[in-house]
Amino acid sequence: MAKSEGKVNGATLMARALKQQGVQYMFGIVGFPVIPIAIAAQREGITYIGMRNEQSASYAAQAASYLTGRPQACLVVSGPGVVHALAGLANAQVNCWPMLLIGGASAIEQNGMGAFQEERQVLLASPLCKYAHQVERPERIPYYVEQAVRSALFGRPGAAYLDMPDDVILGEVEEAAVRPAATVGEPPRSLAPQENIEAALDALQSAKRPLVIVGKGMAWSRAENEVRQFIERTRLPFLATPMGKGVMPDDHPLSVGGARSHALQEADLVFLLGARFNWILHFGLPPRYSKDVRVIQLDLSAEEIGNNRQAEVALVGDGKAIVGQLNQALSSRQWFYPAETPWREAIAAKIAGNQAAVAPMIADDTSPMNYYRVYRDIAARLPRNAIIVGEGANTMDIGRTQMPNFEPRSRLDAGSYGTMGIGLGFAVAAAAVHPGRPVIAVQGDSAFGFSGMELSHKNP
Repeated sequence: MAKSEGKVNGATLMARALKQQGVQYMFGIVGFPVIPIAIAAQREGITYIGMRNEQSASYAAQAASYLTGRPQACLVVSGPGVVHALAGLANAQVNCWPMLLIGGASAIEQNGMGAFQEERQVLLASPLCKYAHQVERPERIPYYVEQAVRSALFGRPGAAYLDMPDDVILGEVEEAAVRPAATVGEPPRSLAPQENIEAALDALQSAKRPLVIVGKGMAWSRAENEVRQFIERTRLPFLATPMGKGVMPDDHPLSVGGARSHALQEADLVFLLGARFNWILHFGLPPRYSKDVRVIQLDLSAEEIGNNRQAEVALVGDGKAIVGQLNQALSSRQWFYPAETPWREAIAAKIAGNQAAVAPMIADDTSPMNYYRVYRDIAARLPRNAIIVGEGANTMDIGRTQMPNFEPRSRLDAGSYGTMGIGLGFAVAAAAVHPGRPVIAVQGDSAFGFSGMELSHKNP
């Protein structure tokens, strides 16, 4: 679009602001009124990937955000386009992943007149994200983008929504009138009080049956090196949550993934490392846990501490920083969990028993094949650096046990919201962010039906 000398339109300002704030990828479906934003974004060097469905576009944006560590963008048209993308906005919010949804909107001057695809989009988005606002003038776009990105990234990560009316997208202003905004840096890495660090280590030393649960919060905070140092220094048994898999390799000798239920039920102390006592971990309650189990809880959000189960020791702050504190404090202690204990023996016996129970199913060559037999062939062909996307009910649940992960942020699935339809959107995002790594999506037939048309993509 031609513009007057010295003037700039809203679409260009949006693209420039996104680029400034670290947006590398934009997923979406273009149409009225957002086509100019998609064009401007590509001119600014942002990779635009057109999807087949707004839900898949929003799922792809949040997966790319998780994998890159910065909020990435989803661009959709007004009205129904925004409504379709709200599924991804909610999923990102509950999953604690940042993302930025940009929705087109009818012109401000037509508000209330029954304009094309007119909808109360900010009102709809607000309950499902951390930040939602309409941009009312082009010159304020950098300000709103900075606010949205900072809100999505800082504290507990989550979703943000920006409403872009048609007349703001096309509106021209003098460049001198544009309000500049600061570039959002990396989130502050807050530390825990030293006395809490010592209390956590004292509690671990006093436990007879300790268990460390490694959650996806450790993957998000890029704490894999610190977590591995902590586990190998303390020699504590650990269990990974579904998307915590890979922070510690699944084949590590201290993993108790093969005896998950037994480890949870019999532990006398659980150390939550960036994991939550939600439905995935059975709320921390009996009968899945001992009624007297003690809890150490590390979480970025103070509000999460003690949720569903009281914590004996609270470590509030950044996962990478706090596990680093634990490692430093361990340098003055001679303690590690012994190699031979009844707890280790019981876990090893349970792992062996579970392996023996599924071995006949893995070896079963009858037709039709069972899940374990199918996964035998899939797992045999998985490179160690593969990014695995799992979706479906039994397909996903059994796949977690049969498809190992060895690197952090290499497992993407339905997550905390239990969302179906994420599969191929996540896979497209993973292929875009990591073009040199194999991406394997394993889905049930029903799950595939949600997003199967995304297979029509060329490689991003």
